[in-house]
Amino acid sequence: MNPSLLVGFLTLSAVLSAIPGPSVLLETGRAITLGRRSAMWIVLGNAMGGLVLLALVLAGLGAIVAASAKLFMAVKVLGACYLFWLGVNALRSARAGSVNEPPAAADVLGRTSWARSVRQGFLVGVANPKSIVSLTAVLPQFVDHPRGNPVLQMLVIGLTGGVVQAFIETICVCAAGSMRTWFLGGRRRIRVLKAGGGVAMIAFASRLALESP
Repeated sequence: MNPSLLVGFLTLSAVLSAIPGPSVLLETGRAITLGRRSAMWIVLGNAMGGLVLLALVLAGLGAIVAASAKLFMAVKVLGACYLFWLGVNALRSARAGSVNEPPAAADVLGRTSWARSVRQGFLVGVANPKSIVSLTAVLPQFVDHPRGNPVLQMLVIGLTGGVVQAFIETICVCAAGSMRTWFLGGRRRIRVLKAGGGVAMIAFASRLALESP
């Protein structure tokens, strides 16, 4: 490994992770409405989704998706539809005026709550095909080819970047969780938060669907 290239990729990962996206939006919203534990399950699911994307890139499938306009569009539309569905559910919950989300989308207390949160985080993590394209285009640039075994280098760099991303998302969850008491102190506050999160999710979905490959 080239230490300078590794540090460069980690810095880039940290900057990109600090920019709010669908995953951070879902995690922080869940931390405020249902607590940090529920949100951390989403962080875990999102990390698992990132591992799948990294595996696709290492297998060369990321380049295939990037090169095929039809395949890229199909994956993009599926991802946009899921984000749109999350946004609509958040708006429905805000309109209903309940603190918890509707049963169909909520991380309700029970035996399956953790699995539902992990699944939501995972689906959001793999919903954006731009992540595959970004990894395909960016990750190879941080490989030091004279050192040999570029696939192993990309694996190590990618995994390390994933750890940095999960760490930053955890910080966001902890910060949002500390605001939970204030938000729950007024029903209107939580409704505004959920409505805003729903609109943001729908906006992300629209942007994803309309972006050119």
